[in-house]
Amino acid sequence: MENILKAENISREFKIGDGSVVHALTNIDLDVNEGELVCLRGRSGSGKTTLINILGALDRQDGGTVTFCGEDIGKLSDAARDKLRRKKLSFVFQSVALISTMTALENVEFSLRLAGYPIAGRTKRAKECLARVGLAKRMYHRPGEMSGGEQQRVAIARAVAHKPKIIFADEPTAALDSTTGTAVLGLFRELVRDDGITVVMTTHDEAMMELADVVYSLEDGVIVDIKRNDIPL
Repeated sequence: MENILKAENISREFKIGDGSVVHALTNIDLDVNEGELVCLRGRSGSGKTTLINILGALDRQDGGTVTFCGEDIGKLSDAARDKLRRKKLSFVFQSVALISTMTALENVEFSLRLAGYPIAGRTKRAKECLARVGLAKRMYHRPGEMSGGEQQRVAIARAVAHKPKIIFADEPTAALDSTTGTAVLGLFRELVRDDGITVVMTTHDEAMMELADVVYSLEDGVIVDIKRNDIPL
């Protein structure tokens, strides 16, 4: 497999109110190969969200390097990082972050507009992605008219619409019941297997860890274990 994302010796510190420093991440090394589902696991405060934000160019590390497709993203300007996120990366959050006044179709179309997807093909592509996540009959509903699981599937459709290299998902099943969460996890696995999309996800869900190709366990900002699973094709 070809390496798509590499972190070397990553550190991140935050100053708190009394002037002291919290070491959120220390000496993090991580490799992500194309077409893998990689899980970052750990308790709240372990550093997994900080790490995924750095990997996804939402935050900058204090030390070390993050390389995406051979390019050191830490050397990019803020404008170049914005363009990278719009064109080649995508995000799914626990809070879903859909626009409440837009239908599912409009939410996905809007993401394509931001990514610079050709106008003529936006509606067709949005419908394809919503059908891909099982929402062909719900595309004209607004988020408030949908269940939590359906909203998360809209968020996934939005994330894959512009054909990103990597999807970053931060606790995407935390607000869902176990049955719905398992279905969402299965959808991520299908995207990896059938579409060749790379997924990097934070979670404390044991079911997700079983579906991941690689699991990095974090404690107090340090990787303490790496587990590779043999996932059948």
